[in-house]
Amino acid sequence: MDFFQSQQTLTTFEWVLRAVVSFIFLLIVAKVLGQRSISQLRLLDFVIALVVGNIIAHPLSDEELGLKGSIVTTIVLVLLYLAGIFLILRWPWFRKLINHKPIPIVRDGEILYKGLRHARISIDVLLEELRKGKVVDIKKVALALWEAEGRISFFLDPKYEPVTPDTMQINMKPFYLPRTVIKDGKIVYEELKETNKDEAWVVSQLKRAYQTEVKDVLLATISNNEKFSVFLYR
Repeated sequence: MDFFQSQQTLTTFEWVLRAVVSFIFLLIVAKVLGQRSISQLRLLDFVIALVVGNIIAHPLSDEELGLKGSIVTTIVLVLLYLAGIFLILRWPWFRKLINHKPIPIVRDGEILYKGLRHARISIDVLLEELRKGKVVDIKKVALALWEAEGRISFFLDPKYEPVTPDTMQINMKPFYLPRTVIKDGKIVYEELKETNKDEAWVVSQLKRAYQTEVKDVLLATISNNEKFSVFLYR
């Protein structure tokens, strides 16, 4: 395969093939790395994501660079990454070396300036994370920790925690996730079977309550109390 090796010139078709092969290869690499490397960019994750993207990008823009070297290098890096994950799980000292301990930045409603400096974050970042956590008053925060993955965990003072049914000793019904029985204008028969209903029941409900057909429904769900919720294309 000429497009796989270093070339003076590449045809349009060879450029397309190189891009397709690289894209599929990166998908396989991402699958091997797992969801952790995508959702939580810790130090090891960030390094591998940055380096792999840079290595693959060069052969896609420079025809004189072969794709083989990039793929081999990426495979080696993935193996090193997986070895690093194993060491993190196996040896606590290595885990401490790679991932820092949570850094307290708020305690008992007071901002810890030394913690902010240690975490290398500003007041603006702290306030932004407070807003994301829907915390309106720092004085209500019993403890805030800067996590290794780059986010802040907040723990409110118990007297400011929302009242829950458990606090009031109220018995609640068990949680039930509504079943999606129609999606994108098509019946999801696997989900419908779990509700002990059939297609005829769904069609009759749509005609009676909504004067519509299955093909006109964007989403329809059935709850544990047989509540039939329908969302039509708008």
